Amino acid sequence: ARFRFFHVDEMKGFKAGALNMALRETNPEARIIGVVDADYLVSPDWLSSLTGYFEDSNVGFVQAPQDHRDWSRHPFHEMINWEYAGFFHIGMVHRNERNAIIQHGTMTLIRRQALESLGGWAEWCICEDAELGLRLMDAGHTSIYVNHPFGRGVVPDSFAGYTRQRFRWVFGAGQILRRHWKKLLFGRGTRLTLGQRYHFVAGWMPWLTDLLHVVFTAAGLAWSLGLVIAPKKFDYPLALFVIPALTLFGLKVFASLWLYTRRVPCTGRQRLGAAVAALALSLTVARGVLAGLVVRSLPFHRTPKRADRPALIEGLRMAWRETVLVGLIVAAMVALGLTGAFSTVEGALWVVMLAALAVPYVAAMVLAVTAARPPREMAEPATVA
Repeated sequence: ARFRFFHVDEMKGFKAGALNMALRETNPEARIIGVVDADYLVSPDWLSSLTGYFEDSNVGFVQAPQDHRDWSRHPFHEMINWEYAGFFHIGMVHRNERNAIIQHGTMTLIRRQALESLGGWAEWCICEDAELGLRLMDAGHTSIYVNHPFGRGVVPDSFAGYTRQRFRWVFGAGQILRRHWKKLLFGRGTRLTLGQRYHFVAGWMPWLTDLLHVVFTAAGLAWSLGLVIAPKKFDYPLALFVIPALTLFGLKVFASLWLYTRRVPCTGRQRLGAAVAALALSLTVARGVLAGLVVRSLPFHRTPKRADRPALIEGLRMAWRETVLVGLIVAAMVALGLTGAFSTVEGALWVVMLAALAVPYVAAMVLAVTAARPPREMAEPATVA
């Protein structure tokens, strides 16, 4: 009697449209709205544990982490599970110190009065959850992050599903930045604090480095082609320029692994798997950033869960862009080697640079192939701790 199910043939406004419809159908006496993804198993103490935070009239929403179950069934699931975990054990904990967390579309509780005063979820944005959280903070509300899993869902079942989800997140962030850039960058007409503005902008900056990585890849391939076909017109870049770039790449990987060691409760093997999964998203993130800068809207694609296991060739097909790039980089390295690249320090460093540029694309191929492997026999219990 207290549960109602609605089927709508055509829902406008993506997930935000569905949430706004559900809000209109919700019991008018409800003062706190909870949002849970359909694949989640929720702990029975979720509401009793977190609704008390709303005794503070300034609290606009309370967020628990996204977490996952059954990931030990398959190495691909395990790798992306721990890639997700890094944000919730590191990024969200850090943001919570500045009242600058990212609201997520599951395991979140929202003060209804604040939600309705802002007009509900934004139907123009495919990341309606993060956009709503930003508007709630802009209205002067406080956010709370409780780093304890009160519910667990399932991870995407394929490399294509994993990258499609991340592309949506990145594109949605671009939509938010385009809509609110004056507030975030210059503080115009906003109640957002400097710390909140910093975390929202700084949180998106690493995605720009993925776009730059792709730009550098294209430039490196073009320059290598010139070195091979017109060696008298092209010279190898000086070591002075190549060495800092290689050093920064190494420091980035080291910093990520160090933070995981300190903050994420996983093993060394799982840290390495998470690093591979994160690197594998580089081209996807770059495409999402570029689309977010030039395209106003895209359709909302639901992330497929429990899909059929793809064949090995299907896994590589899902990473076809990265596979092509790896092929081009390897061909460039071989051609440069045959033309005497290793006879000079600059030439050898340039080949090493090309190898470093290939790492994220190789990671994508590894992850796609891993997704094609058969599942393990063991499985986690479908319960919430």
